[in-house]
Amino acid sequence: MTPMTMVKHTQTPELPEVADPSQVPPKDARELSRLFFRQLAVLEEGTPRYSYARNTLIEMNMSLVRFAAGRFRSRGPEEMDDIVQVGMIGLIKAIDRFELSREVEFTTFAIPYVVGEIKRFFRDTSWAVHVPRRLQEARVHLARAKEELSSRLGRNPTVMELSELMSLSEDEVREAQLASNGYTSASLDAALGTGEDGGGEGALQDFIGLEDAALELVEDFHTLAPLVADLDERDRQIIHMRFVEELTQAQMGERLGISQMHVSRLLSRCLARLREGMLATH
Repeated sequence: MTPMTMVKHTQTPELPEVADPSQVPPKDARELSRLFFRQLAVLEEGTPRYSYARNTLIEMNMSLVRFAAGRFRSRGPEEMDDIVQVGMIGLIKAIDRFELSREVEFTTFAIPYVVGEIKRFFRDTSWAVHVPRRLQEARVHLARAKEELSSRLGRNPTVMELSELMSLSEDEVREAQLASNGYTSASLDAALGTGEDGGGEGALQDFIGLEDAALELVEDFHTLAPLVADLDERDRQIIHMRFVEELTQAQMGERLGISQMHVSRLLSRCLARLREGMLATH
């Protein structure tokens, strides 16, 4: 189905009305997105047409968020809703910052924003280290007990006082206090004072970062993404199972209902096509 079968034109033909943006197939969404980004660049921000173009872009590209969130599906359906909502923030940031002059597919540009926002969500809301559930629960009780005793006594409570209120041994209270340190971690974006007088600011990551040897792969990933998107559904599924889910060829064969040898041939064909495409762009 072509993009033109999905839309009906308004009085301004260069900005079509999409009947249901969320239902536009990914390949059609890529072509329509270029059109809407072209218009977004010349429309005045805050106008109804600008809002329509931006909102349509968001809805058309929601599949990118669902795709990126898929790698975190092991966290369960309840948390997945939060993950998708957070991923949408990354998508909106990507739309607001994307420019056609970058000469890169929007999907390639947007995925790092979506994944980055999701990872930031986990970093800010998750435990920094693995802590047993009983200690996670004890941390909550400890926080409540501290608040109650501090209010009552007008000072920080002692371990003995916390022990009596929480009906725990002093050793268990100390263990809960130690475990609570695993719930917070310093953000790499945290501002730090620099210089002898503490003046000036720098981010924590500026002081602890190391050169990433894999940084040179970024360009390759940008080149590879549209090549993978052009594969048919089964080939994309094979690539996803092998390199995202990290299934063995035998497991892939069971899921697809074909032999392991057939999987090997299909995978080799996909990789050869991607390799040829990569070489053609360099």
